[in-house]
Amino acid sequence: MNWDQIEGKWKQFTGFARERWGKLTDNFWETIAGKKEQLVGRIQERYGVAQAEAEKQADEWSHALKESERASHAATHL
Repeated sequence: MNWDQIEGKWKQFTGFARERWGKLTDNFWETIAGKKEQLVGRIQERYGVAQAEAEKQADEWSHALKESERASHAATHL
């Protein structure tokens, strides 16, 4: 899923994001608002990882959202 889509549906996806990055507070989620750069920065800060690792985690999460949405869409058309 691309980040424009994530940003547009951010309120729907925050629950999934909170499961993945539980150390981030509610204020962080409001600040991030679906923006990849914001999420990457917050992951770096709270988890003490390099930018490349934070970007990798964010990208893996966005791909998992895409797969989850694809599976959900397929299930509704059975």
